[in-house]
Amino acid sequence: MIEFKDFIFYFLSFVLIASGLSVITSRNPVTAALSLVLAFFNAAGIWILLQAEFLAIALVLVYVGAVMVLFLFVVMMLDINFDKLREGFWDYLPMAGFIGVLMMVEMVLVFQTKKFNLSSFSDPISNISNTEMIGNTLYSNYVLPFELASVILLIAIVSAIALTLRDRKDSKKINSADQIAVKREDRVRLVQMKSEEKYIKPKVKKKT
Repeated sequence: MIEFKDFIFYFLSFVLIASGLSVITSRNPVTAALSLVLAFFNAAGIWILLQAEFLAIALVLVYVGAVMVLFLFVVMMLDINFDKLREGFWDYLPMAGFIGVLMMVEMVLVFQTKKFNLSSFSDPISNISNTEMIGNTLYSNYVLPFELASVILLIAIVSAIALTLRDRKDSKKINSADQIAVKREDRVRLVQMKSEEKYIKPKVKKKT
């Protein structure tokens, strides 16, 4: 017999799959971005059903509240011809489908290993919250991969800043040191005009 919790899970999964398909098939970029936001919300709902409230809140705050809003504003502000970008979509579809199926098979094989055996976690741990469990696992067993990931992200941030601040002819770069050292005389110039001079009307030659 299907319980109400199972019905919610199947409903959220159906909407998640439908919104994911809408992301890759929609021709309007704004519609695709909004469909991705809907997919994130449904994924957060599935996380809540799995009693992973921290992951659900992080998904909504980070991806929906920051990344997707920024992406949506960029798409709406920039005048990009997405029809040219989508040319050749169906030509690459067989290769993309093969890679997607291969990744799915790999994930199934990974989750069938002993480390991901869900039968050992059948008894719920009521004394420890999922946030504390994630923190203990992240900073004990996976502290080295976590530090490596943080270093890679730091290198990516520094590289992005260095690429934007490089000297280019077409870039409008602002020197902060020159802005701080500027004086009043550099900004404002007083011009004195003689007001006693009369305005002389130019003579207009009459046509003969």
